[in-house]
Amino acid sequence: MDLEGPGERSPRGDEALPRRVQGGRGRVVPVEAGSHDKKGARSAGVARQYSGTAGRIENSQVGVFLAYGSDRGRALIDRELYLPKDWISDRARCRAAGIGDAVEFATKPDMGLRMLKRAVESGIPFGWVTADEVYGQTSRIRLWLEEHDISHVVAVPKTQMVMTMEFFGQARAHKLVAELPDDAWARMSCGDGAHGPREYDWAAAPVRPWRREGWDHWLLARRSLTDPADIAYYVCFCPAGTSVEELARIAGSRWMVEECFQTAKNETGLDHYQVRGYTAWYRHITLSMAALAFLALLRAEAKKGIQTPPAINPSSPSP
Repeated sequence: MDLEGPGERSPRGDEALPRRVQGGRGRVVPVEAGSHDKKGARSAGVARQYSGTAGRIENSQVGVFLAYGSDRGRALIDRELYLPKDWISDRARCRAAGIGDAVEFATKPDMGLRMLKRAVESGIPFGWVTADEVYGQTSRIRLWLEEHDISHVVAVPKTQMVMTMEFFGQARAHKLVAELPDDAWARMSCGDGAHGPREYDWAAAPVRPWRREGWDHWLLARRSLTDPADIAYYVCFCPAGTSVEELARIAGSRWMVEECFQTAKNETGLDHYQVRGYTAWYRHITLSMAALAFLALLRAEAKKGIQTPPAINPSSPSP
């Protein structure tokens, strides 16, 4: 496909990755925002906004990305450039940056949902979706995932209202978790990090008493080992019988998108650009993503080669 980009599906190289590694364990699609610090005021979408790269509000461009990963490989497979309201309301500024009049304001969750829909329409094989609080607290994303039987573990704020198992009962996430007994918590790893297994205490409470047959709803909690007051919360929709261990593993898999960002910045120049135009941003980011997917395929093939060396025929002469 061409690289004109805005609103288009991911490049063919990115689409190939899920199909080449689909036998891998997990097949998770994380949704995440990535930022690139920029100077000036003319680059499309640039504004003083929260920069994940800097960890604070900076002059930056923010993209929303869809990643794909399993134990055989991971890469970025779709992207959208976030345009703040101040940009969309200034059409002259938009035109100067190559942003057409038809482009309307979209929130980051809107962009995330748009990309998830494209992934489903493209037939990309995945088993789970995970996302941070920005997307997890957006009910229209969770409802769409449920309507399409897509399992998910998405982060929500501690104040998230959930339906309890009592008749028409509701509670804040942190209050429901606070009521769990001590023996509801179990220590387990949600995956390996740079310094070994990432261990936390985990607990889950059933929510949403009205359920479709074959599906469960849980509120999952992750508690820090060093600071018991540091608790993260997740709303989960999954096949009946899914274990807490599996939910914890999926919750922990969101780190793979951060790894994709880091690898793409270091190896394929994701943030190494001077372009200012809207279409130019999509061209550069798409090419970087395609290169990242190509490298992921090479790594997957290399690992496969190491794991399954060709058989040696003892009757063959030595070289």
